[in-house]
Amino acid sequence: MPDYKNPWQTVSIERIYDNPWIAVSHRDVINPSGNKGIYGVVHFKNLAIGIVPLDEEGNTWLVGQYRYTIDQYSWEIPEGGCPLGTDPLASAQRELLEETGITAGKWEKILDFHTSNSVTDEAGMVFLARELSFGPSQPEETEKLEVRKLPFSEAVKMVESGEITDSLSIMALLRVRLML
Repeated sequence: MPDYKNPWQTVSIERIYDNPWIAVSHRDVINPSGNKGIYGVVHFKNLAIGIVPLDEEGNTWLVGQYRYTIDQYSWEIPEGGCPLGTDPLASAQRELLEETGITAGKWEKILDFHTSNSVTDEAGMVFLARELSFGPSQPEETEKLEVRKLPFSEAVKMVESGEITDSLSIMALLRVRLML
């Protein structure tokens, strides 16, 4: 793969907003054509983590919740955040247990991604979880979740029909479909 040189030059960075999860900055830049410009960057303080649990019968689990940011109910794979600098697999294991009560004996990282790289540096990864065991879920206080077991093929149909719109879930489910 060629070694690409960054054609952008950063002139200044001003932090506009900061909380425990994100920071937003305004940047004065010189763009690739050599002209002055501006750029807004949303910096995420966590790695996005997604998990596709898959049992021996070909079933998976989705999590439904109302998403404040889009003002809609959303069906998604189990997902959450991994603080930067910590173990993504441990975070995936924690999120799967919290949201569904599932633990897994076998884990495989199947995907690295960037969510919207034109405005954010958010990166993430998806794990496939197998050899599942079941117990009570442990949702966080900010989560009011509905857990749904369904055939994996039905979850893919929910992507195809537009019922699942969460980008991480779409990427993950289609990646697993390609693997199967």
